Amino acid sequence: MLQLVLSILAISLAVGYGIFLLVRLPRRFSAFALLGGLLACVVLEGCDLQGLRHPESLAAWKRAALVAESCLPFFWLLFSLTFSREGDWRELSPLSALLLLAALGFPVAAFGLSMPAVFYSPDFADEKMLFLGSGGYFFYVALMAFLVMAIFHLEQTLMALPRPDRWRVKFELIGTGVLLAVLVIYYSQALLYRSLDMNLMPVRSLCLILGVGMMAYSRIRRGEADRIRVSREMAYRSMVVLAVGCYLIGLGLFGAGMRYFDFVGNRAFYITLCVLLGLAIVAALLSEKIRRRFRVALHKHFYQRKYDYRQEWQQFTTKLSAAKTRDELERGILAFFTETFSLRGAALYLRDQDSDLYRSSTCLVMDVASQTLSGSHPVVETMCQRDWVISLDEEIGDDPEGELAHLKRRGYSFLVPMRFERGLEGFVVLGRRIYEEERLTYEDFDLMKILAHQAIGVLLSRKLYSQLVAANEMAAIGRVSTFVIHDLKNLVSGLGMVVDNARDYIEEPEFRADMFETLENTVDNMKGLIARLQNVKQKPLLELVECDLLEVARAGVALSGGNGIIISGSSVPVSADPVELQKVFLNLVHNAREASGGNASVLIDVGRSDLAYVRVSDQGCGMTDDFIRTRLFKPFETTKKKGMGIGLYQCRQVVEALGGRIEVKSVVGEGSLFTVWLPLPDEMTGVCE
Repeated sequence: MLQLVLSILAISLAVGYGIFLLVRLPRRFSAFALLGGLLACVVLEGCDLQGLRHPESLAAWKRAALVAESCLPFFWLLFSLTFSREGDWRELSPLSALLLLAALGFPVAAFGLSMPAVFYSPDFADEKMLFLGSGGYFFYVALMAFLVMAIFHLEQTLMALPRPDRWRVKFELIGTGVLLAVLVIYYSQALLYRSLDMNLMPVRSLCLILGVGMMAYSRIRRGEADRIRVSREMAYRSMVVLAVGCYLIGLGLFGAGMRYFDFVGNRAFYITLCVLLGLAIVAALLSEKIRRRFRVALHKHFYQRKYDYRQEWQQFTTKLSAAKTRDELERGILAFFTETFSLRGAALYLRDQDSDLYRSSTCLVMDVASQTLSGSHPVVETMCQRDWVISLDEEIGDDPEGELAHLKRRGYSFLVPMRFERGLEGFVVLGRRIYEEERLTYEDFDLMKILAHQAIGVLLSRKLYSQLVAANEMAAIGRVSTFVIHDLKNLVSGLGMVVDNARDYIEEPEFRADMFETLENTVDNMKGLIARLQNVKQKPLLELVECDLLEVARAGVALSGGNGIIISGSSVPVSADPVELQKVFLNLVHNAREASGGNASVLIDVGRSDLAYVRVSDQGCGMTDDFIRTRLFKPFETTKKKGMGIGLYQCRQVVEALGGRIEVKSVVGEGSLFTVWLPLPDEMTGVCE
């Protein structure tokens, strides 16, 4: 009667939880694998119950149970490999995929083996024992091994999860572990006694109730954990295989002792006791306090150094480099502190340069609200002068209501300074230790300071990078503005000459015609300038048309005012952008005038040889070869008091976009000769438009 009640309760609970999984959870491989594992357990429970109640039909019910048992390795192994893992089955290692493929051999064996080869039971109605044949022995031993591997992978996942997520899924994994552990114990009878004891069914049913109940409670009340990627190092460090092996050996010795002392009749009681004790041990080992105490004991008795500094540095660097945003970076720093020193929380304070206050930037687990510390606080000044870790218990002193007391009341215990060069840029506030009895030593404080120094360096680097990006954006705006101002300056210069000459020649019809032509060209150029603003680093987009180089040069001279400029040469047809080319000649003429002091004439010669050319010569101060080679065409380089250093840079950009080049010859004290070479129309193929 007890078995009937337990089995019905277990089946009902498992079916209800399975329906919840189908309705509420996202469609992931882990959820489908869990459904498959629960369904196999339900079918196994139902078939074994019917086999107990109807011994005459035992073979038929055990055949169905054998099929259900053959599905256990695949579904539970798949669940353990995909639970809270990134990528689900796509990220499985080749070995894991091979194990899953091997697990598919169990259903094949279940259908292929004959029942006499699996087990026999001459007096099942009285003894409830199934004695295994050779095929059944190897089947159940292999099944037990696959369930052990599923427990192994679940332990890996639990240890790889961050502490908040570990807390969230702890009961789900414990419940799954209880269910798998009782199956391992149940099938270990095959290894120890070459038999299956159906008298243990109440234990299995009870553990199914416990396991499914824990999983349901965890999913409904605490939700799912974030998805993680288990590292190879975590796989090598896992001790669950050794623990399971030792447990099975102890179980074997315990079973042998029971047989020796003839306690076979009380086997169900003792197995139940073992399962409950195992559950208590697993829950205790998941305690962070106990794990920290174990690490301290290892450090005291087996190791010379408490920390592997190389490993700590590599892990910290990896965590920092994985952060994509500043918030992720700061939270990663605090998470590493809490995990390394087994703390209950941490907070990060950074200095505000404007107010010289240290404000809370990020908190992990524990909240500090909007608490600030002034830069003149005695403890802050101590951290500025000396690079050591401050204990809040020792530094509060006679100020029980001060800023530090506020931090202590919220559960914090240490301040770790974050110094850069000679200044204090911030500090990390550490919460209480999970294992309060652990005494911190110089090794803990040294590691705290090392981590703080590296962390503040990364934080300041990211801050400087953000400032540099903003400065580059402002510089780009400044460069565009400078180019626009330069073009406007040239146009205004031409208008200024027109105004000066108008006072003397306004009554002459020819002057008025030239004046209106100059004004019209200036307006067109200003419209073109507004319409074609773009990044100065890119070559200008040109609109190529067939034009006369001599006429373009005369138009550029007219924009400059035309006074004191001698143009000679012949017409040369070229394919160019007249507006941009006029700007080139305007810049060259302005530079020649300024270099000549405004007195000497500027000569312009237009002609052709292999290429079309325009020569602009002056009798000014000239330039050195080093200046021409290193500075002449570099943007923002100039020798003029009010110059901007971008005129010749623009000229070369335009000429090179037309497929040409600019050559410069100059002698200090004698003058300079600029030659603009442009391809003839039949040579323009391939030139950028």
